[in-house]
Amino acid sequence: MCDERSTNRKVRNRRFDVLQVTTMNGKRRPVRYSPGIWSWLVFGLLLCSQPAWSQQASATQGPAIASTEPQKLESATAQQQVPPQQSGKISGKVVDQAGVIIVGAAVQLTREGDSTAQEGKTDEDGKFYFLNVPPGPFLLTFSSPGFAPRDVSGTLDPGESYVTPLLMLSIATQVTEVRVSLTPEEVATAEIKEQEKQRVFGIIPNFYVSYSQQAVPLTPKLKFELAWKSSTDPFTFVAVGMVAGFAQAGDRWGAYGQGAQGYAKRFGATYADVVSGTFIGGAILPSLLKQDPRYFYKGTGTKKSRLLHALGNAVICRGDNGQEQPNYSSILGNIAAGGISSLYYPSNGHSKSEVIFSTAFIRMGEMTVASIFQEFVVPRLTPNLPTRAPQSDDPPTF
Repeated sequence: MCDERSTNRKVRNRRFDVLQVTTMNGKRRPVRYSPGIWSWLVFGLLLCSQPAWSQQASATQGPAIASTEPQKLESATAQQQVPPQQSGKISGKVVDQAGVIIVGAAVQLTREGDSTAQEGKTDEDGKFYFLNVPPGPFLLTFSSPGFAPRDVSGTLDPGESYVTPLLMLSIATQVTEVRVSLTPEEVATAEIKEQEKQRVFGIIPNFYVSYSQQAVPLTPKLKFELAWKSSTDPFTFVAVGMVAGFAQAGDRWGAYGQGAQGYAKRFGATYADVVSGTFIGGAILPSLLKQDPRYFYKGTGTKKSRLLHALGNAVICRGDNGQEQPNYSSILGNIAAGGISSLYYPSNGHSKSEVIFSTAFIRMGEMTVASIFQEFVVPRLTPNLPTRAPQSDDPPTF
């Protein structure tokens, strides 16, 4: 009996576990429970809570789907509601400054972003029309013979009939090009006026030198004016007076004597040499032979070439045709001046031919020395050159 009771107690202990529960008054009391009962209770709770999870997931995903579908519908509806842009019309009227209509004026329509242009003309009422013009910015260009072109811009709205303000074209400004060219004589006259300002040290006249290689040939009138200007320059009289004084001091041409009378004869003879040589060799013969009596400054090249240019000036000159030729004017002029001087100079035991040719060769030598000075020295001492001549820093070598 005792074993059976102990066995039954063990069985009961297996079926029921004891749970210690604390009551509200703080006392613990044992509570028996069966594991099977608690397992069914937990399983029932799980079945009851499963539909709630399913509903919660549906509630979470539902709004996301609902928010996507209305956006697609709204986009499709917006696309269906955008109406196509309607074409418009542009028109206007063109008149002149007096309000008279201009018939046949060319009108060109260009639109922004469109490389092609529409063209038209004004009718007999001066009006123009452009139909079926897409909306947007546009530019109208108006032109007509005798009138200045004009541009008008604007913006055409969909379906709009755009009427431009009254367009007035002004008369085109006439531009007349007038070319004033001087005659060769006028150019030569201007060059002579500049040459007459050339003075060594600002005092000594240096009129018979041209510093321009493109100088215009002188007319006979200008050749005589230049000879007169040179012969009557105040410094010429001063220089003649000095030469006469040196001649009297050296008792040259003793037949003239001394004193005021002898000085006057020497002064007159010397001045006669200057006038005859200047007019015959610088005006009369150059006019007849069409040669230029001036010395043309070279200023460039080697010293040797410049020296040869200066030495050759006594026998080579430039013709009025621009070509180099024998200097007949200078050679014959010196001989002629020597022949004239034989009429008033004392012979001093020499024949007239000796006086003529000796005088001619002396004058040619003087011209050669003067040309060398003109090429290498005088430009440095002449402050009033029309165009500053090119100068070499190296002195000439002989």
